[in-house]
Amino acid sequence: MQNPIYTEVTSCRDCYKCVRSCPVKAIQIKDGHAMIIKDRCIYCGKCVHVCPNSAKKVRDDRERVKLAISSGRKVIVSLAPSYASEFHGLEDEFLSALRKLGFSGVSETAIGATLVSQALDIYASEHDGKAPFIGTACPSVVELVRKYYPEDVDKLAPVPSPLQCHAAYLRHIYNEDFAIAFIGPCIAKKVEADSAPGYPDFALTFREMRQWFEEEGIDLGSIPVSSVDFIPAKAGRATIYPVEGGQIATSSIWSGSQFGTEALSFSGIESVMSALAGETFPLPFLELLACDGGCINGPSTEGSVSMASRKRAATEYTSRRLDEEGLFTGNEEFARILLEKGYSLLHSDGPKKVQGFREKHSEDDIQRALVELGKLTKADELNCGGCGYNTCRDMAIAYLEGMAEVEMCVTKMRKEAESKVDVLLRTIPNGVVIVDSDLCIADCNVRFLEFFGDMEEGFVDQSILQMVKGLPLERFVPFADKFRDQFYLSKPGQYRVHFKDKYLRVTFFLVESKRLLGAMFEDITMPTIRRETVVKKAEDVIQKSLETVQQIASLLGENAAETEIMLNSLIDAFSVHGTGEGESDFRQDEDGDLS
Repeated sequence: MQNPIYTEVTSCRDCYKCVRSCPVKAIQIKDGHAMIIKDRCIYCGKCVHVCPNSAKKVRDDRERVKLAISSGRKVIVSLAPSYASEFHGLEDEFLSALRKLGFSGVSETAIGATLVSQALDIYASEHDGKAPFIGTACPSVVELVRKYYPEDVDKLAPVPSPLQCHAAYLRHIYNEDFAIAFIGPCIAKKVEADSAPGYPDFALTFREMRQWFEEEGIDLGSIPVSSVDFIPAKAGRATIYPVEGGQIATSSIWSGSQFGTEALSFSGIESVMSALAGETFPLPFLELLACDGGCINGPSTEGSVSMASRKRAATEYTSRRLDEEGLFTGNEEFARILLEKGYSLLHSDGPKKVQGFREKHSEDDIQRALVELGKLTKADELNCGGCGYNTCRDMAIAYLEGMAEVEMCVTKMRKEAESKVDVLLRTIPNGVVIVDSDLCIADCNVRFLEFFGDMEEGFVDQSILQMVKGLPLERFVPFADKFRDQFYLSKPGQYRVHFKDKYLRVTFFLVESKRLLGAMFEDITMPTIRRETVVKKAEDVIQKSLETVQQIASLLGENAAETEIMLNSLIDAFSVHGTGEGESDFRQDEDGDLS
């Protein structure tokens, strides 16, 4: 089955924004494309959120759910309690829309959350109020522990996630065949559906549901509201689970603790990683959620709604329920089954360590990689973050592991580009100048200054070239105004100019449209002199011919004048007319423009 998050390769190129945002650097750059590595990914969805070209895609499971519904099989929704913050004010309309799509019933994932809290309360009550576990409510946190803190896998709570427990409970109380489709804000729930089929069978995001409604022409603002009863009952206090601290608030043991000595809550992947770093155990229970603020800020929620509005909507939704009758308050028998059997209820062995991808590298290997990245000294390690990694050293390690490419280092590529330009300018036999839109010199070479700077060959060095940068072009070139015209041509031209004692061919080229223009000056003095000699000899022959023509002018009449005009035109066609010392004659090169 396709990975829950993948890259649309044709839309991804030389960006690295996803690498910068990925908290675990689970993205490999190959041939300039960012590929998600399944064994490293925690499915937090940050890369999907930040991708500027929408190249990071979330697997769409709608067709699988539609197929199950159309086949006649019952499909029950396990609805995340964060739907109250996602569809605030339209909760009943949302439930009615689910029934219109063909779902057989709707149950709340918070029922599973109630059972999880009850099971942990039982454990804590039997262990002096302590349950030193890492909560399993967030699948991204479970993936993080499995892959990046494998030494703590055995410290994960012995009960599955609220979603998995909810699915197990539905199958426990209903003795019939049906499928379960989770609907919520979380991409990582697709991993739970993949790893333990049936618990649930499918996982859809709120974003997928919005797309489905649009395809079916369902407008939540105008849909007729019908009564939808949750099965087997409405959830109660556990509907606060999607808010940071919600799991602890649901506990009958820890919720009354003013200072939270036996249970702590952290949200946001950076905070979670900080909580797990170092010697963390023995510690109190850790409620860890990958999304800042909790599931109400999941990766597939509507981004235009503020966190304050989401949190208020979620807490109001819970508070309104607490006085209702018939709320689900738990099932002690099943909670004890959860503690006893744990993941075996899902026909699963539970979370397993993922090891082997984090290689150990010697300092010599890291230093060699740094050299290949152009970091020859400590001063070269700018740690600019342009590659997506926090430090050059991290980038070097990623390069050793095949996760990064040399071309990702912006400073190295810039230096190489500058070096290539410098070598080209130093070695090319022609004069080259590059000017900006203000006609100030951005760069030039020695040959250019020898042509136009009144400097002898061998006198110009790099220090003088640096001094020239930024000076107006008109200080050196008398035809500087010709450069301005070239900025706006799609194909800058090629010209000949007689400057002082030299004949030059000038070829313009755009470096950056409307910002940087280059010109190359080729000395064609010797070929031109040879050409002028031919023209001179031709003039002598023509002059003698004219003398003969004049002698018989009386016989030829006006035909003689026509012949003289034609011969003079021939002379003009062969001539390159120069001007006086220090001046120039700028004309279109008859050999044609450069493309």
